[in-house]
Amino acid sequence: MNRILGRVAFATALFLVAIPGFAEAPPSHIDLTKFPATQLDDVVVPLPSEVFNVLDKLGSPNWQGELREPTIKNRGERTQIALLLGAVVAEGFVAVEAADKGRVQRIGRDVLELARAIGVESTVLSRTNSIITKADSGDWVAVRRELDGALTDVKNAMIELKDAQLAHLVSLGGWLRGTEVLTSVVQKSYSPDGADLLNQPDLLKYFQQRLAGMPLRMRNNQLVNKIQKGLDEISPLINQKITPGSVKRINEITGQMVKAIDARA
Repeated sequence: MNRILGRVAFATALFLVAIPGFAEAPPSHIDLTKFPATQLDDVVVPLPSEVFNVLDKLGSPNWQGELREPTIKNRGERTQIALLLGAVVAEGFVAVEAADKGRVQRIGRDVLELARAIGVESTVLSRTNSIITKADSGDWVAVRRELDGALTDVKNAMIELKDAQLAHLVSLGGWLRGTEVLTSVVQKSYSPDGADLLNQPDLLKYFQQRLAGMPLRMRNNQLVNKIQKGLDEISPLINQKITPGSVKRINEITGQMVKAIDARA
């Protein structure tokens, strides 16, 4: 098993159950290796809310300013839909942090539409309805739980349909959008602890291996090929000391890939 990853963007754990609760006061030092964690195949990752916890301790991010509006109508084949689905759910976590009820509700409807497009609508119908209802009442812990649950249900449904490769793409789409947001936040208030959240070579290697192991027809897909090249470009930046310059460059690369996913490049 790979070593425990103590630093990871929140969206890498889209299929995991987030836990509630924030510390009342920041400690003098944040030990990232002590995050509560769970396992994504052979890679162990901390839970999404724990990463939010660290970001909150490092400052007061303007989550509303980090939100973007995905264009889910502009979609192509199943590979692109899977990547977009992951990115949209990652957007949901940001919207929860921003306490933006309207945006979260739209994201719930977007998740349902994308699940319908990929043939797994029935697995997330109750979840998406709950996301909309819980957001309206401001129950953000429950919304996080339903976002995680919706993606868990989608992943399981894809595996049952023998579409495990698409399940990996959903997770990758979420990681890309999550890392874009994380680098944006860290850039605006750089600190060693914040930069350490990007020190995740094992997880990056995990995604690279999943792409490399996909059937030739999927690897030759223009969008998948572009993302593979982007991950290769990020790799040397993550496998060394994270500097303000590397944070900026990772943000640029992940931003380009998220735009490609959204634009059906």
